[in-house]
Amino acid sequence: MVQANPGQGAGQAKVQFGYHRHEDQDQATPAAHPVVVVGAGPVGLSFAIDLAQRGHAVVVLDDADRIGEGSRAICFSKRSLEYWDRLGVGDRMVDKGVVWNVGRIFHGPSELYQFNLLPEPGHKRPAFINLQQFYAEAYLVDRVNALPAISLRWRNKVTALEQRNDHVVLTIETPDGPYRLSAQYVIACDGARSSLRQMVGAGFSGKVFEDQFLIADVRMTAEFPTERWFWFDPPFHAGRSALLHRQPDNVWRIDLQLSRYADPNVEKQPENVRPRIARMLGHDQFEFEWISLYKFQCRRMERFIHGRVVFAGDSAHQVSPFGARGANSGLEDAENLAWKLDRVLRGSSPAALLDTYHLERSAAADENIRESTRATDFMAPNSHQEARLRKVVLALARDTEFGKRMVNGGRLSVPSVYETPLSTEDDEAWETGPRPGTSMPDVPLKAADGRHLHLTDAFNAQGRRFTLLSFANGEAIDVPDDVGVIRVGDPNGLTDGEGFAVKRYGAKPGTSYLLRPDGYVAARFRHPSRAAIAAAVARACGLN
Repeated sequence: MVQANPGQGAGQAKVQFGYHRHEDQDQATPAAHPVVVVGAGPVGLSFAIDLAQRGHAVVVLDDADRIGEGSRAICFSKRSLEYWDRLGVGDRMVDKGVVWNVGRIFHGPSELYQFNLLPEPGHKRPAFINLQQFYAEAYLVDRVNALPAISLRWRNKVTALEQRNDHVVLTIETPDGPYRLSAQYVIACDGARSSLRQMVGAGFSGKVFEDQFLIADVRMTAEFPTERWFWFDPPFHAGRSALLHRQPDNVWRIDLQLSRYADPNVEKQPENVRPRIARMLGHDQFEFEWISLYKFQCRRMERFIHGRVVFAGDSAHQVSPFGARGANSGLEDAENLAWKLDRVLRGSSPAALLDTYHLERSAAADENIRESTRATDFMAPNSHQEARLRKVVLALARDTEFGKRMVNGGRLSVPSVYETPLSTEDDEAWETGPRPGTSMPDVPLKAADGRHLHLTDAFNAQGRRFTLLSFANGEAIDVPDDVGVIRVGDPNGLTDGEGFAVKRYGAKPGTSYLLRPDGYVAARFRHPSRAAIAAAVARACGLN
């Protein structure tokens, strides 16, 4: 579907979509919809798919009509891939993407150490894949087009927003002129320069770092392994940092730190970039796919919810690209919001449940901003003291484990941990296992018919609802009617043939975990009762 066209420029691989007039544009009064999503990037599209799969009609508006403004985000985490599995696009992403688990850190010409982000076997998905954002978006659009509940409208630009007591009215500009829509909720996924953020009068608070970084995606044949390589003070780029990643189609992402005083218009010219890349690679047998410059920004909105307008992804928060925390945290936003809005739209939870979206995801944004800021301060010291500290740490890292742990080349994205009133506190001591507020770890399982599958597959088969993961060894578990059950240790069901489930969940006979619809642990029990499960579900749904 996406055709790559070699050559320098922004977005050489594109999909062009045509504008189509919708019958809503012919209505005398604004057509009413439950949910309107503004922005057809990975976050907006994923959210729309999630909500549509839960049975809701969704309108998605985007002011552009194409995919392919450069590769942009390329690193998608295990957690994002597990979410995309639930949306029906995970296999396609992984099949096209470049899989990697290992990273290496260099200082000068020497390797300091390497790390493995997924050292244990028994997971369906890898720690990360590298995949150009235009591929991810194209696959999501294909999935959207297969869902009749979603109306995806290109070249529909929101120009005005009016908040009412029980709905929002949007004014939308199109090639055929303006029209208006009414929505119970508007989900703003319109990026870092969000126009909706301006329309509700909200700002960004945080820090913009002055150091600049050059991105160059180059097409070449190379024998480098499929790993993340990061250099401090490399011989080919003295005094700065550099990053190298493999992407599909023999395309490589190269990031080079530049001076804060560098002229962006000069530095991004291909004739000036080529010598830098040639020094790094030791040859000039490559073609440019995309060149861009950026500065780190670590900022977020004070509130992610403004009336009936909810912000997600880059429209709500921004972090530096080192650590792959931008797109992945935005996808966690979508996953967190979708199941909560589903319940609110159905009337099974109060609207106040949406406040926990802000509570959980703003705390996650703060954590990502802290990590991004620390990485930036380490990579681009702002004072002589910070520079001296980095020098000492890099020297220690050659010979000591604690020194290695202090090196920060961008701590990579991990699932958020929620300290939240939706979780039920443990009523007894646990030596191991995921605690409430953490993401469920995957494990391999075996079905009674001999099929091999993973816990994430079994969870997805439950249909996006609360699910009890039970290690009851065949004993019956009395659960509320709206709670699914995954039984591990049942001879007629699923078994833990390789022992990973017992190890990762600290499982003993009777051990059970209540999983939220987004795969987070809401509660855990050594010997659950129907009443205890029901109370934990009610708490997680904002009902008590």
